Amino acid sequence: MTQKHEVGLLMLRLVLGATFFIHGLVKFQGGIENIAGWFDSIGLPGFLAYVIATIELVGGIAMIIGLGTRVIAILFAIVMIGAIITVKGAVGFLGNGQMAGYELDLILMFISIHLLISGSSLYAVDSLFRKKTSESIEL
Repeated sequence: MTQKHEVGLLMLRLVLGATFFIHGLVKFQGGIENIAGWFDSIGLPGFLAYVIATIELVGGIAMIIGLGTRVIAILFAIVMIGAIITVKGAVGFLGNGQMAGYELDLILMFISIHLLISGSSLYAVDSLFRKKTSESIEL
């Protein structure tokens, strides 16, 4: 990979990780019980609020440092697909004036998918665990 590509993956990983971390943090700080109650009110099991908030919070940190990037990316993509299908899809791409649409969810989902396909970058903890290939070994 080129240096530009590595820096691009780093930037995507940092922004994605920070976005999810902040969303998870807000869920816990604002009262996760309230989020669980809202989940119940829309027909989803309340415990999913805890699962999703944990994925966002812990996954956000892991994404920022580049640990388990591909696993976290698939979890993030699943969370975004769920959000679009269960809540945001009904209000449309741009929303309905009372609730935001699914435009941000779609972007976060595709960034996640890109990182799932591409991996993290050399600037990630994941790179410490990669096998060195003959191409990457310098003599």
